Amino acid sequence: MDKIELQRRTKIFAVNIIKFTDGLPSKSSLNIIVNQLVRCSTSIGANYRSACRGKSIADFINKIVIVEEEADEAIYWLELMEESDLVDPQLIRSLKKEANELTAIFTAIGKTAKLNQKIKKSGVINKSEIEHPKSEIK
Repeated sequence: MDKIELQRRTKIFAVNIIKFTDGLPSKSSLNIIVNQLVRCSTSIGANYRSACRGKSIADFINKIVIVEEEADEAIYWLELMEESDLVDPQLIRSLKKEANELTAIFTAIGKTAKLNQKIKKSGVINKSEIEHPKSEIK
């Protein structure tokens, strides 16, 4: 998936969250969760676009970490809605699936960027670092 497709996908996710939450009843506890969910869900695409304009690998990595955190936060709020019986789990199944996929995508992008940064800095890399980059990259 290229960056344009991923930008489109993050925007579609935000739009779907907005449409979903606009159809929910107004209830004080639900309103708080909805506000948090809309905030982090719309932040995913905005921060990814910013990461794509990063000035350096380090800048890109810093912004991608934010994107990953926001995607994971969206999962949290969706789970909270579900587990507190504020919404029917069937209504959020596809949203949770997409939030999980986006989190996995951005986690992988972050790991790859960190590995590329390490390669660029050191100029050398051994096979074990490629096979197990998490244990080698701080």
